[in-house]
Amino acid sequence: MNPIRGFRTWWQHRTGQEETPLDGDAPVWFISMLFHLALLIVLAFVTLRTDDSLRKVTLLVPVEDEEVELQLPDQFAFDEEPQEEIGAGNFSSIDMPDAMALIISEVSDVPRHVDLPPTNTGEIDINEVITVATGPNYSDNLAVKGQAGEGITGASGAIDRITHEILLSLADRKTLVVWVFDRSPSMLRQRSEVLGRFDRVYEELGVIEAAGNPAFKKYDDKPLLTSIVSFGNTVELHTKKPTDNLAEIKEAVENFPADESGIEKVFSAVYLAAQEYKSLRVPDAQTKQPKRNVMIVVFTDEAGDDQDGLETTVKECRQYEIPVYVVGVPAPFGRKETMVKWVDPDPQYDQTPQWGVVDQGPESLLPERVKLHFSGDRTDEEPIDSGFGPFGLTRLAYETGGIFFAVHPNRNVNRTIRQRDTAEYSAYLEYFFDPAIMRRYRPDYVSTDVYMRQLSQNKARAALVKASQMSWLTPMDEPRLRFVKRDEAALANDLSEAQKEAAKLEPKVNGLYELLKLGEADREKETTPRWQAGFDLALGRVLAVKVRTESYNAMLAKAKRGLKFEEEKNNTWVLAPADEISVGSQLENSADKARELLERVVKDHPGTPWALLASRELEQPLGWKWTETFTDLAPPRPPAAGGPAPPPSDDVKNTGPKRPPKRKVPPL
Repeated sequence: MNPIRGFRTWWQHRTGQEETPLDGDAPVWFISMLFHLALLIVLAFVTLRTDDSLRKVTLLVPVEDEEVELQLPDQFAFDEEPQEEIGAGNFSSIDMPDAMALIISEVSDVPRHVDLPPTNTGEIDINEVITVATGPNYSDNLAVKGQAGEGITGASGAIDRITHEILLSLADRKTLVVWVFDRSPSMLRQRSEVLGRFDRVYEELGVIEAAGNPAFKKYDDKPLLTSIVSFGNTVELHTKKPTDNLAEIKEAVENFPADESGIEKVFSAVYLAAQEYKSLRVPDAQTKQPKRNVMIVVFTDEAGDDQDGLETTVKECRQYEIPVYVVGVPAPFGRKETMVKWVDPDPQYDQTPQWGVVDQGPESLLPERVKLHFSGDRTDEEPIDSGFGPFGLTRLAYETGGIFFAVHPNRNVNRTIRQRDTAEYSAYLEYFFDPAIMRRYRPDYVSTDVYMRQLSQNKARAALVKASQMSWLTPMDEPRLRFVKRDEAALANDLSEAQKEAAKLEPKVNGLYELLKLGEADREKETTPRWQAGFDLALGRVLAVKVRTESYNAMLAKAKRGLKFEEEKNNTWVLAPADEISVGSQLENSADKARELLERVVKDHPGTPWALLASRELEQPLGWKWTETFTDLAPPRPPAAGGPAPPPSDDVKNTGPKRPPKRKVPPL
């Protein structure tokens, strides 16, 4: 018998009603209820499986005999416990004799880098006077970003700040400070300044200790130790073991000789110092804390000749939480080389200032400034401050939680510095900028891979970098502006030759313009002030030079068609800069666009290198006009001198003061 039909019969018999609860939609509802009730009962007895892949597992793998190439993910987290791994030129692998200076490595090259994706763990304030230092955070497993550039006039100011950083570190635990010195001749004076400051640094720390500072009372055995390392073409350790003896520390700094090889392996020195003392950063098995904090302080006036080791050095120092402080120099804006004023340190030799070329830049990974000039404009030839230090060393300090101090004795904001006023052993920089303003224009301190990926994501950035590389490789030539009319044929020939030179110049300028024009599509997407200023300045300047070049060529063509002197005695045509464009409306439109871009840079980025260069470009007219003058084609001969003068006698030769001998500028 059908159970539903039986239920209906029973219901009608007992209640006397025709309709039952199972009439209409009720049967469907009742069946659905029974089904879901049964399903819930089944699920209640089912144990869900946990995905073990979501659990965070820390795996420590000691690498003893071989290097393992790791495929790094796009994002990763740092473990709290440092891992041992093979490095290059480990200090401890060298048999150390009893000599004062120990040569670590004849060729102390850091192995080529393995790029690490950046970890966005903090932000920084650039070039800002800091009243309360943050310091590296040793307590938490956090990669603390450092300061990218503190502008100061002397190394002593940097040392005072570093002394404060040492105290912050001592407040956390016992500390080792590794002082790393550049042995190049250009660093002799700064090294003497630092050496003279050592007394005050350790005296201040001693006074603080005597006053009962808890940073010192916390430890029973030598809370502060020091080690001295130097570098040139080789890296040397000058303290057999870390010491707290000030006399021993000063003796080590005084005794190492200058390295005149012209090679500075600064990244090798930092890497090897981290290798030597990383054992102090390994947590103890019982306390789970490292033995000491380790700080590395570098003194150098160059960018470094072993920048292939930057990534590996950053990785090593971050892995063991070793901050790197660099007392360096400001990088010239968009340039690699600067001229350093050298005076022979030996007074027995000629003390006349000489100039040597030194690599102190650029401030960015790749050039981000278009270099060109036209019609006698020397805007690009005078080096100016970038507001930051050399890219590699600044990034090393930034990534490890340290500070880069940009030291220059002529630092004076908003005042032009003459070359002759440059301090000895310092680079000539014509102009400096306010650090508080430059804070917003920090370069991208990222790895090469990340930098190139950022370029590929924005056409404006990619175009700017490419154009900057092209302009440095093919600097612009200067045009001829003066044409003497000896006769019609000679004048026409001179004008044609000048047009040939302009014809060589135009493809270079047009190539830069077409390249930058491709980047205009993404210009409005750019939100970073540095890239905005860089692209607008580049396009504005290239357009300005394009207008000058094409209008110059057009004015030559106009002269070939015939010009008439207003003064009959005149015989020379001179092309002079002019504000008006008299050779075509298309050039006028390009000139208006160039001015608009340059004026936007001045308005939107005041007090920056970009605004300075844009304002100088605006001071140069974009057009030309013909002016006339007279050139004497037959100048009078100078009067006869009556024959050559006899050579001076020996007595005459010996009466004047004897000049001291002069030595060439050594590699700086």
